[in-house]
Order: sequence, then structure tokens, then C-alpha cells
Amino acid sequence: MDEDHYAVNRAWWDERAPAHAGSPDYAVQELIADPTRLSDVVRFDLPRLGDLNGKRGIHLQCHIGTDTISLHRLGAAMTGLDFSPESIAIARGIAAAGADVAFVQADVYSAPAAVGSGFDFVFTGIGALGWLPDVARWARTVAELLRPGGRLFMREGHPMLLAFDVERTDEWVLRYPYFEQPEPGHFDLAGTYVDAEAEFNHTQLREWSHGVGDVITAVLAAGLELTMFVEHDSVPWEALPGRMHRDDGEWRLIEHPERLPLSYTLQAVTR
Repeated sequence: MDEDHYAVNRAWWDERAPAHAGSPDYAVQELIADPTRLSDVVRFDLPRLGDLNGKRGIHLQCHIGTDTISLHRLGAAMTGLDFSPESIAIARGIAAAGADVAFVQADVYSAPAAVGSGFDFVFTGIGALGWLPDVARWARTVAELLRPGGRLFMREGHPMLLAFDVERTDEWVLRYPYFEQPEPGHFDLAGTYVDAEAEFNHTQLREWSHGVGDVITAVLAAGLELTMFVEHDSVPWEALPGRMHRDDGEWRLIEHPERLPLSYTLQAVTR
């Protein structure tokens, strides 16, 4: 990743990590108070995750670790990895309340050097891939982390949803690329994607598009076999303000939710 893009994005996440930890959307205090509680993101994919008991997993781009800790509560020995030192510090603080989870600061592409390999599964949570410039390199990194027979499990915002202009509520306008491009989109976002009252100084960020075909092709080229691909009519954040309603921790279109996929879950295994 270009060092300028990396630094811009890390500053954006470092500043928002404390606000996210205090936001009701992440429910950190509830997670600490109730050792059986799972994050909404992990709970959504429970029917697809399968038995994690005794499995060794790594969560790439783990942010403040609520999903990582939830996977640990399902029986997995978890490592969380993120490039933001502020996020990792908060994740370690949450885990100190009773979760035996290792948190490592490193960028995704450096993960094998930072944590080794031989993992039973790699978990990538929703909203992660857009911060990476090269999905093919990401897939090769995942393959390097996994043991033979290990699996990738990920959920991501659908690139069709992410191509729409979020500022236009009067009509549907395609504004952003669907397919991966060499250069990122440059955005100025003063707030954040959860309910938080904090004001931020770092507002610039860089994001990349990765079409469904881009992702699947990258996974296959890295030597993994696709075993699941499910599209969903919901996402865990208000991706299209003014056009969505919240139901059981997920956001769905108010009108015609059957017309647009909002996220997908993908699973693949090493051969």
C-alpha cells in the first residue's frame, strides 16, 4: 500500500477507535458484562460459521476486537490483527476483562511475518476489504496463513451497494466504481459509521472497490476452493441514510429490499 494512503487511513482509524469503543453500536460494556454475549456481526453468521470449538483462528482487520472476542466465546483460540495501534490497545483492554485473545498490531499483508501460519481459519469481518488496495495479494496472504484444509470465512458489504451515491436520496445514482481500480477513492468523512458524538480532526480516507468477481477470482487464484457464497438483503450499518430501517441489529431497505444485495458471506478452503 502506498505509504501516504496507509498513513491517512491509520490516522482516521486511530482517532475513531475510542469513539467506537464508547458507542452503543459496539456495545463494549455489555460485551464485558455478559460473558455469553456475541457481537451482532458474529451472531448474524452463526448459522454459517459452524463449530469453532478448539479451532485456531485469526481475525484480520479486527479493529477494537469485539468480533474477535465473540469468536473466542464460540470456542476458538483467537488472534486479532489490525494496523491501528489505538484499536489494538482498546481491543487488549476489552480482552483483559476475561478473554484470552492475542492482539497484534500489523498490516494485513505483513500478517504471516507477524503471526506465523497454520491457522484453522481466517475471519474477515464486514467493511474490511475496501481499505486494501489489492485483493489478489490479500487472498495470497490468507492462503499463506491457513493450514492445509483450513478455511477462509468472510462477510463483506456488497460492491453493488457500495457503488451508489449515499448523498442522493431522491433517486438511485451509481457514483463509485464496482470493479477494483489501481487508485483509491479519496473521501472526506468528518463523522463515522456508528452513533458517536465525538468530533474528529482526521477526516480524509482512502478506499478501494472490489467487485464480487474480483474477490472470487483472487480467492481461486490463491489456491482456495469456494465452498459457500450467500448474498444478503442487510448490512450492520446504515449504508444508505434515509432509505433504511434497523431490525435486529441489521439495516435493510425500507422499499423493495429484494431488489438490491447489500452484503455477502463467502467461505473457501485450502486444497
